[in-house]
Amino acid sequence: MNLLRWQAATLLRRVPCRPVPHSSLRHSSASARFIPPAQLNNIGQRPRRRKEDNEWEEEKEQEAEVFMRGMPIPESPSFYTGRATYHDTLIVLQNAVNTTYATLRTLQLVPLPDFARDSLKSYPTTWKPIEEMGQELECKLTTTRYQKITTLLNQLNHYLSVANTAGYKDLGVRIHDILSSFESGKAAANRNRGKRAPVVLDQYGRSYTVGKRKTSAARVWMIPVKVPSPGAPTAIPAPLASTSEDVTIATESSQEQKEPVIVTASTILVNNIPISEYFRQSLDRERIMRPLRVAGVVGKYNIFTIARGGGTTGQSGAIAHGIAKGIFAHEPEQGTVLKRAKLLRRDPRMVERKKTGMAKARKRYTWVKR
Repeated sequence: MNLLRWQAATLLRRVPCRPVPHSSLRHSSASARFIPPAQLNNIGQRPRRRKEDNEWEEEKEQEAEVFMRGMPIPESPSFYTGRATYHDTLIVLQNAVNTTYATLRTLQLVPLPDFARDSLKSYPTTWKPIEEMGQELECKLTTTRYQKITTLLNQLNHYLSVANTAGYKDLGVRIHDILSSFESGKAAANRNRGKRAPVVLDQYGRSYTVGKRKTSAARVWMIPVKVPSPGAPTAIPAPLASTSEDVTIATESSQEQKEPVIVTASTILVNNIPISEYFRQSLDRERIMRPLRVAGVVGKYNIFTIARGGGTTGQSGAIAHGIAKGIFAHEPEQGTVLKRAKLLRRDPRMVERKKTGMAKARKRYTWVKR
């Protein structure tokens, strides 16, 4: 009962609200347009005061002044990557690859079939190492980044061989100008690596070659055996004829006699010792004679050798290698036969292989009865 009395007294004490005049409502609605809550974040829908022309000009001048006081615009778009030179180089190479491919495709030179690709003349080259290229590109190159550059360079090098083979020298020169800046300083030496220097005969017709096998080395001098010319007169002692009948018989026998076959006697000296005395085993002597038999020039050359290091197997192999190179110097047409027999190539085997069931290459396990 007391609660109801307290609520009634509170309601009676409340002051009635004063009504708002209509003029103030009109003023508020006219000053600010109603914006729905969903559009409160849309700045473009908010009313703005229109700037005058002089204010726009002042704002532009302020922006220009701030720009002049700030940092200049970077020269490269890749400036903020941290590796601007690397990325610019990558872009230049990629553009060169795309442009070259488009040019070759217009000339109907790519894509090539397999047989045409195999017949292209290769232009082997050596690119700068990863450390040197990283210094030029002003960044530390990882293996992945280095491979990206070398892949594009190899692709351009392939297009260079296509252009030169097809006879478009101008295109080849432009490609070579791009590749030359990435070639190593040792490219020329590496390009000639593996090419054997030609053997030059001296004034006496001798050839000097060096052969190697295992740890042995042999210096070989070869000189052709002097063969008497077929037109040279040969002194044949005629029998003394006492009667005319003997003269007639001697004349008939000389006419029936065939021309003698010229067999030259050649010499092979090893450390100033004949080959038969220096190498007691027939296997070593046959190894030395094999290049002469393959080329069919047995007895055609006098051979003098100096062998050092290793044993009889290594020295005989080294002498055979040097003799094969000397035959190729005297008779280049025998090169194909010698190459097929693998006599011009040094034998890379250094140690005889171990056999299964044996302790070493030739050593056997000790036999135990029980």
